[in-house]
Amino acid sequence: MSTALITGASAGIGATYARRLAARGYDLTIVARTTAKLEQLAAELTSAHDIKVEILTADLTDAAQLETIADRLRTGAPIDLLVNNAGDSLPGTFTTTQPADLDWLIQLNITAPTLLASAAVAGMIERGHGSIVNVGSATALLPEYFPGIYPATKAYILTFSQGLAAEVGPKGIYVQAVVPAATRTAIWDRSGVDVDNLPNVMEVDDLVDAALIGFDRKEAVTVPPLGDLSLWQAYETARLSMGPNISGTPAERYRKVA
Repeated sequence: MSTALITGASAGIGATYARRLAARGYDLTIVARTTAKLEQLAAELTSAHDIKVEILTADLTDAAQLETIADRLRTGAPIDLLVNNAGDSLPGTFTTTQPADLDWLIQLNITAPTLLASAAVAGMIERGHGSIVNVGSATALLPEYFPGIYPATKAYILTFSQGLAAEVGPKGIYVQAVVPAATRTAIWDRSGVDVDNLPNVMEVDDLVDAALIGFDRKEAVTVPPLGDLSLWQAYETARLSMGPNISGTPAERYRKVA
């Protein structure tokens, strides 16, 4: 039986991943800050499915607590699937946000998933199989649409996933970046945006179901609301076509005119 570790599992996307993976027969290790919510979810899942659920309470912005989860990935029972879901946003803009809050968001959205993936991947490589799912955001592709550094943190998740896939894919490890657009979660309350005023908001169940279809297809990047796949293919083709053209001496347009 496979085991998945899910961060941010107490509600929203993380809890839905837990329910879907439990239905697929995964044993679970669920991580979040609120023990009571994790216990409630664990009771629900173990009563509905013949699985084991391990509860780990941790604030991933706290270095010591993050290390506890990383150590579980490195030295505990094997984790076959890591779902890096925990993340958040901030109200206001870059210029109105306090430096301490910027640092907090970077710790949660960038540092934590990076270090957890690092902790998980060594064992996966040794066993010759494993999967890492990193939950990002469509704001990574359209940073002008959302204020503050949230889009930048999610752009990191996308490029980190792509780079990691190139490195560990040949070693049997599958890496998926999930890139949702606006989804009905509590993150909107914390960001100061009324989600009911947003158009075309996706429901959490629909998002996770779509993401798991992409997972089953072994997609490198899954953008659930994108109907025209050719748009993504064109984007990737244009991005990769720059490779041969961004090395060497400065282009002629950057040479000094005599």
